[in-house]
Amino acid sequence: MGRSKNVIGLDIGSNSVKLVHLKESKRGYQLQNFGSTQLPPEAIIDGALMNSTVIVSTIRELMQSQRVRHKEVGIAISGHSVIIKKITLPAMTDEELEESIQWEAEQYIPFDINDVNIDVQVLTPEASEQGQMDVLLVAAKKDMINDYLAVVQEAGLTPMVVDVASFCVENAFEVNYDLPVSDTIVLVNIGASVININVLSEGMTAFTRDISMGGNQFTEEIQKQLNVSHDEAEALKLGGGSMADADSVVPQEVERVIAAVSENLAGEIQRSLDFYMATAADSQISRIYLSGGTCKLPSLYKVIENKVGVPVEIMNPFRNIEFDPKRFDPEYIREVGPSAAVAVGLSIRTPDDK
Repeated sequence: MGRSKNVIGLDIGSNSVKLVHLKESKRGYQLQNFGSTQLPPEAIIDGALMNSTVIVSTIRELMQSQRVRHKEVGIAISGHSVIIKKITLPAMTDEELEESIQWEAEQYIPFDINDVNIDVQVLTPEASEQGQMDVLLVAAKKDMINDYLAVVQEAGLTPMVVDVASFCVENAFEVNYDLPVSDTIVLVNIGASVININVLSEGMTAFTRDISMGGNQFTEEIQKQLNVSHDEAEALKLGGGSMADADSVVPQEVERVIAAVSENLAGEIQRSLDFYMATAADSQISRIYLSGGTCKLPSLYKVIENKVGVPVEIMNPFRNIEFDPKRFDPEYIREVGPSAAVAVGLSIRTPDDK
């Protein structure tokens, strides 16, 4: 059969479902399919699937509209049901690690060990002089994983890979950018309800954190402060808004609300990075790359840049991916690209990889 085909990256976010299908060739990756469909508000809250029926039909619609026949998909999870910890253990073989990880994990995970799925990745193949090795430990609640698997299966698809959102963004970054081995960079993915932070030092994950904030905060604040409907608030956030509310809502008022929420959000990111810096004495962050649908808000990256004091760049997950401009409008790809980071990272995976 040769190489395994890549799975379809299916990013089930709280605001929309995004689909990316890549084909791998000798020259790199080529875009086969890309689509996105909005979910109604509150279909997913804090990572929990509140309205499975709507989510299933949205996934089906998206697959049909993109005429995708390929059924094998990869999905991503994040939020407070996922725990990621970098831990140091005595050097051991893979077999020994597999046997002892349940017991080791119990010390680091705030959930009952029977309620979680656990995976590990050894970060340092060579043991240190002290006979230690660094291991990345990931635990995710079984009930949340099962909920996501259920909607995917109900939509007629076969889930092959379950990944963590912040690692998907890292995969997408590595395909499109040269990962600086000597520098410390930060990948910040700002979705509708979760911010995934992944600090990469010496080319490896050194710190991750998920913050329960995102684009929804902007919509809710605009709705509350300016007394408009959810849909109007969403349109005003994105710079639109119907003519009906144009008379009553002054653009400066919208800007004021967006600036206040941006400041709050940047403060949370800064606190996470301050915490990391306090534990990693020799680390100096050289750049922050933003992705996720919310990062397109014009003022946000400037506020983060000023707050953290580090250059901020909007990540382009399609930067090194070939696509046919007759099939995919380059302007559209550039515009929505940042929101596809997780889906691109998923679509690089194959059914048989770890």
